[in-house]
Amino acid sequence: MLDLDLTQEIAALRSTFRDIRSVVDVDGLQSEIERLSELAGAPDLWDDTANAQKVTSALSHRQSELARVKSIDSRLDDLEVLIELANEMGDEESATEARDELVQLQKAIGELEVQTLLDGEWDDRPAVITIRAGAGGVDAADFAEMLMRMYLRWAEKHGYSATVMDTSYAEEAGIKSATFEIDAPYAFGTLSVEAGTHRLVRMSPFGQAGKRQTSFAAVEVIPLMEETEAIEIPENDIRVDVFRSSGPGGQSVNTTDSAVRLTHIPTGTVVSMQNEKSQIQNRAAAMRVLQSRLLLLQKEQEAAQKKEFAGNITASWGDQMRSYVLAPYQMVKDLRTDYEVGNPSHVFDGDLDGFIAAGIKWRKQKVE
Repeated sequence: MLDLDLTQEIAALRSTFRDIRSVVDVDGLQSEIERLSELAGAPDLWDDTANAQKVTSALSHRQSELARVKSIDSRLDDLEVLIELANEMGDEESATEARDELVQLQKAIGELEVQTLLDGEWDDRPAVITIRAGAGGVDAADFAEMLMRMYLRWAEKHGYSATVMDTSYAEEAGIKSATFEIDAPYAFGTLSVEAGTHRLVRMSPFGQAGKRQTSFAAVEVIPLMEETEAIEIPENDIRVDVFRSSGPGGQSVNTTDSAVRLTHIPTGTVVSMQNEKSQIQNRAAAMRVLQSRLLLLQKEQEAAQKKEFAGNITASWGDQMRSYVLAPYQMVKDLRTDYEVGNPSHVFDGDLDGFIAAGIKWRKQKVE
C-alpha cells in the first residue's frame, strides 16, 4: 500500500497562491481583458496601427497573466487527485509524477510570487536593452555578443517577443554595442535588475595561450514609454546622421543608407537604429527610444535617484554586478545578492530566472 503524503507541501503552496491571487486581483484582470477585447474587436482598430499594436499587446499580456494564474489553480487540483489515485492504486509511477509536479508547481508559484513584487511606475512596459563592450579589447566585444545572445535566448525560452533594433559590430569579433527590445509581461521590471557592469574571466581565445583575460560589458535597461508620454524634443536639439547598415566584418546589409543615428545635443544622448527597412521607420523607432531615455533622465534629475534607473555604467572594475568565471573554475555569481551557479554554459544559454528572481527580491528589500 503506497502512502504518499504531500499534504503540508500542498497546503503551503495554496497559502502562498492565495496571497498571490489577492495581489494579482483576478477579477480586476478579467474586467481589463473584457475591456481590451472590446477595443480589439472594433472594426476601425487598425486604422491607427500604433494604437492597435498597443491594444493587442496589452490584451495578450493580460490574457497570458490570467492564463498563468488559472493554470496553477488547475494544476494544484490535479496534483491532489493524482496523489489520491497513486495511493489508492499503489502506483509508484504516479507517485513519482506527483513529486515531479510538486517541484514544478513550487517553481511556477515562486516565479509568480516574484512578479507580484514588480510595482514600479514603468515595470509593466517593454524593455529596451543596450549592451556595450567595455575594457578588454576583442574579448570584451566577444563578451558583449555573448550577453546579447544570453538575453535573446532567455526571451526565446519564455516565448517572449524580441526585436534587435541596432547592432554595431567590432572589427575582429563580437560587437561594440547592440540595442534590442523585449516585449513581455513586466519586461522592464523583470529585466531592469540586469543593468550594470558584467565581468568575464576566461582563457582568452584571442590572446596568448594559457593566459587569463578579464573583460567587461555594460548592460543598460530602460522602459519603452507610451507615445502619449513622450516628451517634446525641439528639432534644433537633434542631430540626424544617416548611414549604411553593416553586418559582421563591415559587410553591407542594405542597398540604401537606411540606418539612422540621432544625437540629442544638450545631453549627448545617442540612439542608433537599423532594424527597419526604411530610413523613415528607423528614425521613428530611434526617436521613441530617445524620448524614453530623455524622460528617464528627466525623472532621475527630479528625483535625484539616478542609480534606480539605467545608471551611468562605465563597464570597468567599478559598478560590477555579476561575474562570469570560466577559468580557473566555473561559476557565475551576482555580487549584489550572492546568488551563484556552477554552470556558466547554462547561464549563457538563457538560464537567468534564478538571478533575476534574486535581483528583484534584493531590490525590494533595499527599497523597504
